[in-house]
Amino acid sequence: MKKLLFLLLLLPAFVFSQIPAGYYDSAEGLSGTALKSALHNIIDNHDVQSYSDLHNHFENTDKKPNGKVWDMYSDVPGGTPPYEYSFVSGDQCGSYNSEADCYNREHSWPKSWFGGEVSPMYSDLFILYPTDGYVNGKRSSFPYGEVGSATWTSMNGSKLGTCNFPGYNGTVFEPIDEYKGDFARAYFYMTVRYLGEDSGWPGSDMTTGAQLKPWALELMRKWDFEDPVSTKEIDRNNEVYNIQGNRNPFIDNPNWVDSIYGAYLYIENIINHTPYSYQINKSKLSLEFSKKDLQYQIVSLTGFVLLSGISNEKENIEVEIKNSGVFLLKVWNNNETWSEKLFVIF
Repeated sequence: MKKLLFLLLLLPAFVFSQIPAGYYDSAEGLSGTALKSALHNIIDNHDVQSYSDLHNHFENTDKKPNGKVWDMYSDVPGGTPPYEYSFVSGDQCGSYNSEADCYNREHSWPKSWFGGEVSPMYSDLFILYPTDGYVNGKRSSFPYGEVGSATWTSMNGSKLGTCNFPGYNGTVFEPIDEYKGDFARAYFYMTVRYLGEDSGWPGSDMTTGAQLKPWALELMRKWDFEDPVSTKEIDRNNEVYNIQGNRNPFIDNPNWVDSIYGAYLYIENIINHTPYSYQINKSKLSLEFSKKDLQYQIVSLTGFVLLSGISNEKENIEVEIKNSGVFLLKVWNNNETWSEKLFVIF
């Protein structure tokens, strides 16, 4: 089966709605530490919310299309979650004995890393999410990471165990692939929002003050690359802005990760044994699969999805691209994921 698609690609700096006019003007054209500082000045001094109000705010920031709580530690995108919570006091923790008992407020950046119940970090919605209380307790204050040997697995496949990502071999918590980018961009937010405001933070095996340690930076860049910005994140970014008056720049403009830290190239699996092959000839990209039932996606660096679908064996897809650029190719099934950057220059 052969498909021919003609795509007009436009790559503006910002592609998402509800960004106030001029909001990022002072960051335009900058890179490295200068960009980091400019973004800090833009998103600093947000309207601090009370911790007790977070449950009310979650009804705007973390509501699924079906009206249930969007818990990234239990959700199964595209499938049926093992359980769901409603926005009622009876579903909020209290005490819990097992998974699916109740949900509470998860500091994705654990509060012990910045000293505990310290304002404004303690109630910053960009790092706080509603999650199952038991899973939250299992995560504790362990770093995020990639688990080689799991000691515990949640109902949706999140894992606790020994890290096998280069640079760290301690205990880590690994969320499912579909939400890794969400947490990575929350961490990038922290590195600019609290830039220079982290004196006295205890830090962690993953962080020094508000900055990521080298191994953690590489991991977060990998997750950011493999799981591009989603509609869920865009909507949440807009809702948080309505509440606390600042934004996550790395959701609004994903290119800023590369602008600050340099161009990133990560090849997860050496291409000798991938179930696909591709060729780039000027503006034409040809993608061929050797297996069926592989999910695939091609996106721009701004997170715009150019192409997605499920493969048929021996299927060849041709995409004509009208503008030069860098694109992210991701192919995956239930067992493996392959991802790489594609450079189209003409």
